Amino acid sequence: MKRTPRGGGTARPRAAPLAAAPLRQLGSLPVDAFVARYWQQRALCIRQALGQFASPISIAALLALAADPAVESRLVASRAGRWQLRHGPFAAGDLPPRTRRAWSLLVQGVDLHDAAVAALAERFRFLPAARFDDVMISFATDGGGVGPHVDQYDVFLLQAVGRRRWRIARDFDPALVEGLPLRVLARFRHEHEWILEPGDALYLPPGVAHEGVALGECVTISIGFRLPAWREIVDAWHDRQSRLLSLARDGDARMPDRTRAATRVPARVPPDMVAAAARELARNAPTPREAARTLLEHLTEPKDIVVFDAPRAPLGPARFGQSARRHGVHLDLRTRMLFSGGDVAINGELIAAARSLGPALRRLANDRGLAAAAFSATAGAGPRQRAVALLALLHGWYRCGWLHLAAL
Repeated sequence: MKRTPRGGGTARPRAAPLAAAPLRQLGSLPVDAFVARYWQQRALCIRQALGQFASPISIAALLALAADPAVESRLVASRAGRWQLRHGPFAAGDLPPRTRRAWSLLVQGVDLHDAAVAALAERFRFLPAARFDDVMISFATDGGGVGPHVDQYDVFLLQAVGRRRWRIARDFDPALVEGLPLRVLARFRHEHEWILEPGDALYLPPGVAHEGVALGECVTISIGFRLPAWREIVDAWHDRQSRLLSLARDGDARMPDRTRAATRVPARVPPDMVAAAARELARNAPTPREAARTLLEHLTEPKDIVVFDAPRAPLGPARFGQSARRHGVHLDLRTRMLFSGGDVAINGELIAAARSLGPALRRLANDRGLAAAAFSATAGAGPRQRAVALLALLHGWYRCGWLHLAAL
């Protein structure tokens, strides 16, 4: 984990306004109809998916992000049928000239660094936030692309600038071109083809082969959603169990030994050991709530490249509380926060908070912020105590860079 805050802050905005309203329609299709008919089922080309759409980021700003060591970026180029892959950061002189054909710059996790891009991702919260991965944005010169390939996640490919031709296939030969740094399909034959203009989007479920080629300079925004692999969940559960055993101070407890006589078959595992192991493993099977807590910790864990910026001169609890009561607070763009039932997690950590704070914390997770009214202490000791406890909890997150005051 790389959640340790660092001092000094950053010039880029880290906090977005309260969550942008989720889309109600994709083009002319209501989102309920989209989810019922297409989500996880089949591809869909959506003309003018977001209505009055304008790119949330300029090409210059995207190139600047690619020069930042804290941002994951890749350069993919194709010349004479040969593919090249390089990893960033890329200073201005590291990139090919924009007059050269067939190269693409891919910048990962742009929503973590740009408030306007994060606001665009918020429009897709008609889908569970637990499924959201990140926003990847690519800039390509004429003929640029990454070759025909297949992904195992859902993605909305939103055209932001210029035009791109997309070709897809449901049935395809999975053989790859050998010796390449990319997973390029060797014998891709497309079944459908579209040319996307700014504002158009192509939705692809997992397992659909696709190839996008820039028709002139273009920028494409990939809004990705993924499901964790079962192996990830099992590993997360084992990690949680190890922590719980350590906290309970019985991590060194051993199996009982029932040996009461000399053995004539020393290589056989004693049946008593097998039975004891079965009992213990069954006892440690997760309950539904423990499974939910495992998911909460795993799904809110920041990616390895994420490091939060602590405020240079953090306010003390009293001044923080005064500002929050006047202006409200926002989660950092990089903060992940989810809830299940009465449990809430932020950035990989379950929150040990009073049950009375649950409604405010769930609202913070849903809206990515709390307005000033959430901290008003109305008459009565109970509301005042809740407001004080909530502000104390949020002040700790503010000092870590997980949350910001709206006025700062």
